[in-house]
Amino acid sequence: MGKEQLNYPPPMLQTSNRLFSASPSLFKLALCGFSDHSAAQERAWEEQYRSLPDAAVIRENDRVLSASPHPLGSPDDEKNARWILGKFREWGLEASIETFYVLFPTPKERVLEMTAPRRFRAALAETAVSGDPASAGKGQLPPYNAYSIDGDVTAPLVYVNYGVPADYERLERLGVDVKGKIVIARYGGGWRGIKPKVAAEHGAAGCVIYSDPRDDGYFAGDVYPDGPYRPAQGVQRGSVADMPISAGDPLTPGVGATTRPEHWSLSDAKTLTRIPVLPISYGDAQPLLAALAGPVAPAEWRGALPITYHIGPGPATAHLKVTFDWKIVPAHDVIARIPGSVWPDEWILHGNHYDAWVYGASDPISGQAALLEEARSLAQLLKKGWRPKRTILLCAWDGEEEGLLGSTEWAETHADELGRKAVAYLNTDSNGRGYFRAGGSHSLETLVNEVAGEITDPEKKMPVARRWRLREIEEAKNDAGRREIRARKDLRIDALGSGSDFTPFLQHLGIASLNFEFGGEGGGGVYHSVYDDFAWYTRFDDTDFSYGRALAQITGTTVLRLADADILPFDFSALADAVARYVGELEKLAGERREAAQELDVEIDEGLHDAVSDPKAPLVPPKRKTPVPFFDLSPLQNASDDLKRAAADFEAARAAARASDSASLARVNALLRETEQALLRPGGLPGRPWFRHSLYAPGLYTGYEVKTMPTVREAIEQEKYADVDGEAKKTAAAIERCAAKVREAARELSH
Repeated sequence: MGKEQLNYPPPMLQTSNRLFSASPSLFKLALCGFSDHSAAQERAWEEQYRSLPDAAVIRENDRVLSASPHPLGSPDDEKNARWILGKFREWGLEASIETFYVLFPTPKERVLEMTAPRRFRAALAETAVSGDPASAGKGQLPPYNAYSIDGDVTAPLVYVNYGVPADYERLERLGVDVKGKIVIARYGGGWRGIKPKVAAEHGAAGCVIYSDPRDDGYFAGDVYPDGPYRPAQGVQRGSVADMPISAGDPLTPGVGATTRPEHWSLSDAKTLTRIPVLPISYGDAQPLLAALAGPVAPAEWRGALPITYHIGPGPATAHLKVTFDWKIVPAHDVIARIPGSVWPDEWILHGNHYDAWVYGASDPISGQAALLEEARSLAQLLKKGWRPKRTILLCAWDGEEEGLLGSTEWAETHADELGRKAVAYLNTDSNGRGYFRAGGSHSLETLVNEVAGEITDPEKKMPVARRWRLREIEEAKNDAGRREIRARKDLRIDALGSGSDFTPFLQHLGIASLNFEFGGEGGGGVYHSVYDDFAWYTRFDDTDFSYGRALAQITGTTVLRLADADILPFDFSALADAVARYVGELEKLAGERREAAQELDVEIDEGLHDAVSDPKAPLVPPKRKTPVPFFDLSPLQNASDDLKRAAADFEAARAAARASDSASLARVNALLRETEQALLRPGGLPGRPWFRHSLYAPGLYTGYEVKTMPTVREAIEQEKYADVDGEAKKTAAAIERCAAKVREAARELSH
């Protein structure tokens, strides 16, 4: 949007508890959910707000919060929490700290050594780099994977590529068995926690995860300190808990861990790994991989180390030992509140975590620094006379890195109140230089596009939405995709899986949620390493924090829009479009599985096998797949059509509504808040009841990556064909419940 000149209007006229709109001819720029008069007021306040965030202040926030290692439970983690609290209060905001007590293991012993055919002991340490004193700083947690069990195993080594289910199918066809072995998998191809999970399911005794230079090291670009990519001794830390089962404290799923437990047992933690796990650098991985024999790895399995990638097993044998200090530590969430003036019991939330594996200048402080600048700017707006209609909560979460601990425990503790009051949750995490990215509830898709059209990209000097669209066109797979992106009014936002603090709000409590970030141009390979510090970030990513300022502008504008709307700016036509696409994807998936099973039967009948580089490698004929029946997805198709009709009814009712009393609007908005909750499944998803959303869930074997209509999709993918029709009916019932809420809101608006 251009710099339109607006005179700031007086407060909205209110008479007899009715909200009146001005003549539509007076204001040419309408906003979804706003009367004409309140839209003009809103634009005036938003323009004032967007002038306030300061890149220099964001830079200082990042410098302070990333100055020392501050993992969960550390003194500097609590120090940062109290610094954030002090800032909120300095700006005049109500703020407090809520503390939870969670299970968090730290390493006592880590050993990885090759015992045959020669001796080698992995360094398991990140080395300091020139020009970056922080890389040699004290107080760092050493590289490890949280929520690995203790273990001490010696066994032959097997290379399993990314260690995802498809890789084990390939190993089986190559005649390689991992039972009783230690597997070595490279990061990528799926979330890290899936790798030990699948390895254990195939009988492996241990799991080592390394960063291959093809993915984020010298193959991608110059390594730190000469470039942004991972150096030879860089290691990715991270949790390997089975988070697709439940997020939060492993000891208290579904219940806020508000007190320190007197008695507890690791047997109560159902999301721990079944085998010991350890992350290593590619510097440590190379000697291990070079000592493997057996079949040469398929071409797509080969990384960028200067070796021939063999699969094994043997002759390399490894000794892996890890032991942990299993303890309960405090997690400190910092919550600031701006009370609403009209509907104080309707809440808009924005959260970003502040804990880090080490310094975390990028992950997560780049996002937290912007959230703090949003808070300061909103406080400035309050001094100018603005008052939000709804209450705004700004949340600094602790313990995200280990498994969304702080946000989940807070959400579980306040679940009943959130169910009554929460309108939407906005999440941010890491932020960088480049393109805008958005994911979330598709009922908020129109809002995202509206706001993105009003923020200017700091480098390209065009609306963020335009640059976003150009990027989508560039990345489209074919001409048809490019044509659709050009023609469609709004850009589609991504569905959300997991991996950040939106998970408990969206998928456990059914609160409409969004996740925002900029990125894609900074380059990088220091994720969860000691090198993610202020020196790296200011040299290779958002060097002047202009994209931090853009993030504060876009999140703050979104919060303002949600907090001030007369009618919540939900768009169910976008949701209906997403649901229809998901149904189409399921139909396509079923057809593809049916065709693949038929082709496999032909391959088996004709004796065709995988081609491998080693002619001596044993080749095992693939197993025949279970025949894929024809599924009855008609309940989903009917529910999708019903939602589309309900969405049209609501849009017509909202367009026709010119004035309404606040009590009536409160009833409409309550129904709109309940639409996302209607998509929750009573009793939760099969086998993981903590996750309850019928449309969005992390994949059981993908982790962060979303599975849409998860119970139906995963029943097809996992060949549980007898479950498909029943799951389709249950998912359809959830969509119909949502449609009924939308239709009821339309009727209420039409009165």
